[in-house]
Amino acid sequence: MAADECFTHPQLAAIYDQLDPDRSDLDAYVRMAEEFGARRVLDIGCGTGVFALLLADRGIEAVGCDPARASLDVARTKPGSERVRWICGDATALPPLQADLATMTANVAQEIVDAQEWEETLKGAYSALRPGGRLVFETRDPARRAWEEWNREDSYTVTEIPDVGAVESWVRLTEVSGPLVSFRWTYVFAATGQVLTSDSTLRFRERHEVEADLLSQGYAVEGVRDAPDRPGREFVFLARRPWIGHAPQ
Repeated sequence: MAADECFTHPQLAAIYDQLDPDRSDLDAYVRMAEEFGARRVLDIGCGTGVFALLLADRGIEAVGCDPARASLDVARTKPGSERVRWICGDATALPPLQADLATMTANVAQEIVDAQEWEETLKGAYSALRPGGRLVFETRDPARRAWEEWNREDSYTVTEIPDVGAVESWVRLTEVSGPLVSFRWTYVFAATGQVLTSDSTLRFRERHEVEADLLSQGYAVEGVRDAPDRPGREFVFLARRPWIGHAPQ
């Protein structure tokens, strides 16, 4: 899976957290880790490590994997980062972990747009879980058509970043093609006039599609919850690796 420029470009990865400081969306995942009594958690697509470090702060053994080296470089500079095991790569080539819980927060699941890569990701997560371990992730409900709000007028911000200065940022929808929605973030650095962009594509999957994909890879679907910070907008899937049985080959 190729990561977007906002995660792979060192200059953008370095300011990513300042541009998106509100990570209250992760609170529900922390609560679920506690609800399930998870002692070892794999965070797939961990980015700059915000969630993995939240877990480590609570004494949970956290493993963060991400294909974007620049983002992991940022994660490794943060306080407490030595308590997290960082893996540069995706979920298709993980070592045996016997994790109690695997997660894909924010847009991670939707960023895997290729059907084969999605299948391989689900397989990889399955293999990384212990029998009885859970996979939890979110996807946006296509019926809400979130992309209709992705425009400069609604997204434009100016962020003052220490040692960098003011950074203007905004998003613009570039294409809607069936379940694939593409958009571009633009960043303007006031101090230098430099302009950087990051192109992204998300796949909007219907609930029944995701449930079928999980079942085909051997998971038991335990439930689909609402995202408490975005009620009615997202599906939060809870799937479990059964105690007995193996994923299809």
